[in-house]
Amino acid sequence: MSKKQEIISIATEIIHSKGYQPTSISDILDASNIGKGQFYHYFASKYDLGLAVVEYIIQNMTNPLITNTLQSKDDPKSKINKMLDWVIAYHSGMQEKLGCPIGNLAIEMSEHDETFRSKIQHFLTRWIEAIDNSLAEMIEQNQLNSNVDTRKSAEAIASMVQGGILLMKNQKDIQILKNVVDMIRLQFNLS
Repeated sequence: MSKKQEIISIATEIIHSKGYQPTSISDILDASNIGKGQFYHYFASKYDLGLAVVEYIIQNMTNPLITNTLQSKDDPKSKINKMLDWVIAYHSGMQEKLGCPIGNLAIEMSEHDETFRSKIQHFLTRWIEAIDNSLAEMIEQNQLNSNVDTRKSAEAIASMVQGGILLMKNQKDIQILKNVVDMIRLQFNLS
């Protein structure tokens, strides 16, 4: 891993735990064990680093959440179940309940910065479209009622997952997210 990638990775962890705005360049310098000169060699500003962090998070979430699951050749029910399993495994693996890194940034930055908002929106739109496509495949294979509006349902699933993560983070209880996932599975006949 290059030094620049190392700084982005460390900054991602700090921003995930503290938020973008409360994170200072000093926090990143201390955690990365670098000086200001080295920081500014790689990044023009904290904002420049922040955008790199958003891209890094999106890159690290796209493969397990979209490409390797929802866009795979698997059975559509299996695809959605694997996505839900990944969400639970990802959040179960955290020492602290920090929430979704992309969801946290969406809440914090969407009303303050258009570039952050549009990058996050692009990722969320791709995720919802991938869920939508899987639900449409379920209808084609007679695994889901043909009256289901797949777009609205995909938006509802993404919202339920993000809402479950928010409640889990607030309550510091992974069971809340598991309960939400159970309800998604029940509602869309995924079991």
